[in-house]
Amino acid sequence: MKRVVYSMEPVGSTGGRVYLRMLHEVTADDVEWHTVPDHKRTYRTRRWRKLRHLTRLAPTIRSLGKTAGPFVWDDLSLLLFTPEMRARTIFLLHHYEPLQHDSAPVEAVLWERLFRVLPQCAVVVCVAPYWAAFLRARGVRNVRVIHNAFDMAEIEQARGFDRAECRAEFDLPPDTLGVYAGKAVHWKGTEDVAAALANTPGMRVITSGSNTIGFGGAHYDVDRARYLRLLRACDVGVFLPRMREGWSRCAAEALLLGLPCLIRPVAGLGDLAVLTGQPAPDLGRLPTQVLERAAARQTEAKAAYEVLARFDLNYFGNAWGDLLAEIA
Repeated sequence: MKRVVYSMEPVGSTGGRVYLRMLHEVTADDVEWHTVPDHKRTYRTRRWRKLRHLTRLAPTIRSLGKTAGPFVWDDLSLLLFTPEMRARTIFLLHHYEPLQHDSAPVEAVLWERLFRVLPQCAVVVCVAPYWAAFLRARGVRNVRVIHNAFDMAEIEQARGFDRAECRAEFDLPPDTLGVYAGKAVHWKGTEDVAAALANTPGMRVITSGSNTIGFGGAHYDVDRARYLRLLRACDVGVFLPRMREGWSRCAAEALLLGLPCLIRPVAGLGDLAVLTGQPAPDLGRLPTQVLERAAARQTEAKAAYEVLARFDLNYFGNAWGDLLAEIA
């Protein structure tokens, strides 16, 4: 008989949503997931959306208090839980970044309150060692790191794509280096990468995802299959965020598909850079660095791939399966 576990609905394309959706999928044989709507993702206006979400969700949270199963929660609405509910909660912290607050100044107060109640949870899971240290510094003792994971069958298929065909699909001439700069969203550093390479012949900055910054370069908002073909077409990855990320899925997937990268060692990205041996970008000499990375030896790319390939669906399913059984 499957155990019942409650979580937010895993709708959306951010790293945290992908992580939660993968968790639902890999545990589907053993867990019956009951979800509640993530209202904040339905509001077109960002201002105050988290406060509206909490207000709307309050009755649902009260009704969940009558249930008996554990919770896997990754939302500020943990503040609405009773202490008894928190005691059977696995809280998932992907990352915390005040730059992303859409309900300031109230949101900062809510997050500080959240950090104070996290020790009441059965365990807190984060995606990189940086965030484990961040939480322990705030008094959260029972912390586990379960990294992002990857469908290696999908990755292997993408690594087998004909690179010349992928480059032709995205209009990349043979004499042009495709420089993948991640998602074209705020605080990811896309504009800085583009500006540093703007006057360099033979380099094209490429971005993906929803274009919230109005990036005017080579931007592709494409489905998952074409996104992997886009990565396969590129030559180098440059990740230059100002924000503190979890354990960047974009950067990790670029490395898995064989792109040597330059990674600013900020928060969880710093853990990824150290783990895979990727140097930090220097805006003052970025064109030279990109050329150097494009010429990186295949043995280096292979080493980064082998490190990340350990984080496959078996790793993820086993880690979460053991944790859910422990909490149950």
